[in-house]
Amino acid sequence: MNTEALVRRAAVLRAVRGFFDSDGFTEVETDVAIAAPAPEEHIDCPQLVSGAYLRASPELQMKKLLAAGMDRIYQIGPCFREGEKGDRHNPEFTMLEWYRLGATYADLKVDAERLLRIFAPDLAFSTVSVREAYLEHAGWDPWAGEWNQDRFDYDMATVVEPALERIGGAVFLEDYPPQAASLAKVSPDGSGRLRAERWELYWDGLELANCFSELCDAEEQRRRFEKAREARKTLGESDYPLDFEFLDAISRIKSASGAALGIDRLVMKTTGVEKISAVRA
Repeated sequence: MNTEALVRRAAVLRAVRGFFDSDGFTEVETDVAIAAPAPEEHIDCPQLVSGAYLRASPELQMKKLLAAGMDRIYQIGPCFREGEKGDRHNPEFTMLEWYRLGATYADLKVDAERLLRIFAPDLAFSTVSVREAYLEHAGWDPWAGEWNQDRFDYDMATVVEPALERIGGAVFLEDYPPQAASLAKVSPDGSGRLRAERWELYWDGLELANCFSELCDAEEQRRRFEKAREARKTLGESDYPLDFEFLDAISRIKSASGAALGIDRLVMKTTGVEKISAVRA
């Protein structure tokens, strides 16, 4: 146990709360045990004896609060994912999520940069589009030809992310193929291509945050959920029930954006610790 890192962790949490509190956000707390997680192909939530699941993210519950009329909200709390263990992963981890009504992923990009500058005032920021990254480093265009999820994921891990580490500093990897939208809004870019309004933030190659302009179309979201459920069945993974309350709620949100940031990894970067286990008690 690294007690020095734990003291630093407490300071990071105070600073994060101070940032959002001073920016007019309301801190919220939602259930950790939930009935229906968002079905995602490669994210598994531990299931309790009661039948409930430990959340992988508070996203669905926080969007219900947006639909109920809350505007700028944030939450810091425990999340869980089965099968994730290593220097950068832990089955239980701490997530920061924040949401703004009427905002886009571009607005939350500004939030994220302002937040990180609290901890690293001289940190250099850059932006690379997913298409640029794949053309330059993987040698192919994810928008051309038939979509290949396995190839996209493999090249992300083995070619693109190492290239982002070589760039150094903080890098926003933005504008994903529509097939990788998850819960993000899809819109045409300046060239007429459809892109998911999504970015991921890397700090010296360490994936730190993920952000969407939120999809607020209940019918399209249900279609994506059903597709993900079918993919999970094909892979032999457990099925999750649909959260109909969430699907009803997002139809009442005109527009919003949200981001999720790993607190443990943020502490790792601010302390120079290499293993996530060292920043958790």
